[in-house]
Amino acid sequence: MKKFDYLKPQSLEEVLSLLNQFGTKAKLIGGGTDAIVMQRQNKISPDLFISLRGIPGLDHIEGNGLLKIGAMVTHRAIEQSPLIRERFPLLSEASGLLGSVQIRNVATLGGNLCTASPSAETAPPLLVYEAEVHLISQKGERRIPLESFFLGPGETALEQKEVLKEILLQPPPPNSRGAYLKLGRRKAMDLAVVNVAVLLTLNPKTGICERARIALGAVAPTPIRVREAENIIEGNQLNDELIRKAGEMAKHTCSPISDIRASSEYRREMVGVLVEKAIRQSLT
Repeated sequence: MKKFDYLKPQSLEEVLSLLNQFGTKAKLIGGGTDAIVMQRQNKISPDLFISLRGIPGLDHIEGNGLLKIGAMVTHRAIEQSPLIRERFPLLSEASGLLGSVQIRNVATLGGNLCTASPSAETAPPLLVYEAEVHLISQKGERRIPLESFFLGPGETALEQKEVLKEILLQPPPPNSRGAYLKLGRRKAMDLAVVNVAVLLTLNPKTGICERARIALGAVAPTPIRVREAENIIEGNQLNDELIRKAGEMAKHTCSPISDIRASSEYRREMVGVLVEKAIRQSLT
């Protein structure tokens, strides 16, 4: 590996100052589970890693209404948080499927999102929950939808001198139920071949689906919402035909590639299978 320097600032203000000083020569590092691997593979080669470990204000899970999850919160903390399990169970479940327990104790939510892998474990659940990201720099702060944050494989809307501070989640509407499904070559410690999140809001009296959110991972350059499939089931009582049509629409909306883990044809077929299965699980 190329030699690099490592700094561990003590405050967010110091982090922003270092980013301003070193610019493109610096790379932020959270848990480091992705960054070090990418460094070894020569995908990144910064002169300086700036650690976010121990920075006050980046490791919180809080909020009675709007939930705020700091970028440095680990996946293990998300998996075990009673607040997230109760209010955003799909996110808790997805975090619990990421890597090993050892990895989840180190890897952070912010790192998972900023790496911007198309198969990012937490992205589909956060997309159906319509999460926002809170970004901060010396110029100020901004909030953008997570869907707009992903620009391409390994590419985000995060500017060079910005830091992802936290992820923001509004409570889903009452009577919302969902499912998260991951297909991998192994049952554990594997990247997703396809991952799917579904969140439905059902009228308790009529059974009509008043709101639908469907998101996919590992089948496009970025994790994506599938609005065309959502529109098929919104406003309707769900039956086998509509569920099948939603799955078919999701198949034709995604754009998977072939790689070492699966062919594009297999991924596309599994999108339809998993979307149908996740919708059915959301109804039970």
